[in-house]
Amino acid sequence: MKNEKFSTDEYNALAEVARGIKGRPSACVGRNTKRLSGLKLLSISRDGRYSLTDKGKELLFLRRCIVSLRALADDPAATLDADVVAFLGKKSHIAPVEGGFAVTDKGRETLADIEAQQR
Repeated sequence: MKNEKFSTDEYNALAEVARGIKGRPSACVGRNTKRLSGLKLLSISRDGRYSLTDKGKELLFLRRCIVSLRALADDPAATLDADVVAFLGKKSHIAPVEGGFAVTDKGRETLADIEAQQR
């Protein structure tokens, strides 16, 4: 998973599974099921229910952290989820400032590394 690149469509499929699928899965989930289950990010039970694996949950959480870090870099007043704030704060990627949080030098380096990997 370290060097895997995921499309927005694949992330959307994982997010849809995370929310819970009632009835038949969408075309988005259908298109991506084979690859995502092969990478052990989602599983399908014998009765046809889709669920995220721990690896899939971790991937979605890390994506939320990256999206939040980018949002905070663009707008210091951006609103972040509490679990994302706790994680990024513990990893020293953000620091509290008056009125919110600021991206630290370490956070900016991480964003630069992520951008470089996506090229």
